[in-house]
Amino acid sequence: MKEIFETLAEEMRRRAANGEESVEITEESIAALNRLAAKWNIPSESLDEIDEIKFATEEDVKNARIQMKKAEKKQIVVKSKTLEQLGIKPIPEPEPFEMIQGTKLERWEYLRDKVLGDPVCNEHLHPGKKIVFGVGNLDAKIFFCGEAPGADEETQGVPFVGRAGQLLTKIIAAMGISRDDVYIGNIMNWRPEVPKGNRKPEPEEMNYCLPYLKAQVEIVKPDVIVALGATAVTGLLGAVPSGAMSRARGNWYKYNDTDLMITYHPSFLLQYASKQIKRYVWEDMMAVMERVGIPISQKQRGYFMPKEEV
Repeated sequence: MKEIFETLAEEMRRRAANGEESVEITEESIAALNRLAAKWNIPSESLDEIDEIKFATEEDVKNARIQMKKAEKKQIVVKSKTLEQLGIKPIPEPEPFEMIQGTKLERWEYLRDKVLGDPVCNEHLHPGKKIVFGVGNLDAKIFFCGEAPGADEETQGVPFVGRAGQLLTKIIAAMGISRDDVYIGNIMNWRPEVPKGNRKPEPEEMNYCLPYLKAQVEIVKPDVIVALGATAVTGLLGAVPSGAMSRARGNWYKYNDTDLMITYHPSFLLQYASKQIKRYVWEDMMAVMERVGIPISQKQRGYFMPKEEV
């Protein structure tokens, strides 16, 4: 939800820089905002009264940031009780383990068997579902890292096989490679427990699974890790740099000694993204391609660009 408003704010700032003082809102836009408000239980009466959105003054922005910080502090208090409120057993600290000596395949198979047999991972699975371990090329130059399995993933035991996974596969194909050329994993190895739907992993859940993710990175030794979405970024780096995906994406960071690129999660593209956001993600992918030495054609450089700019 936060990413949506950050994206809207970014567009408002761009329009303000171009001299626009307001943005007209159509009936269709108001209806869309009402649907979004209903989804997030936000009172929607005021949305019907909006004729236009005025650009915020510096004082407005300052006050909004103060209110956001207060809300975030309150959210942290609530989130610390989430697992208990949901009746989920506490997640212990991860136990140290040593990798065996051997080839990449031997080490990967040892790690996979260890994760699939992990008692904590199995204890927190939904009934009849599977632990999800990373898959792909053990010599991959690119390691895509997501947050946690969804419904399709926990059914098949494979990461990124649902709608978001299908979009990721298309993105990889647009790069001129295939899923067989990359490695794909998640911060977590099981789908976070919840009566229905999805929820983001809690810190203690990610903390338990992170040693397994780190071991996969050490086995594959990719040139680049692509962190997909804020949750993956938080798991890998501890927090989203600059505090917002809109400012963090498209920049290079480090996970231990490996280059890391931050971009939006494919599920975000499916639900909310405009053509501009898709272009941002594609720019991130082209930066990754350049870093690992994948040639970029003129046609690829023109993806999601206005025709007059191609």
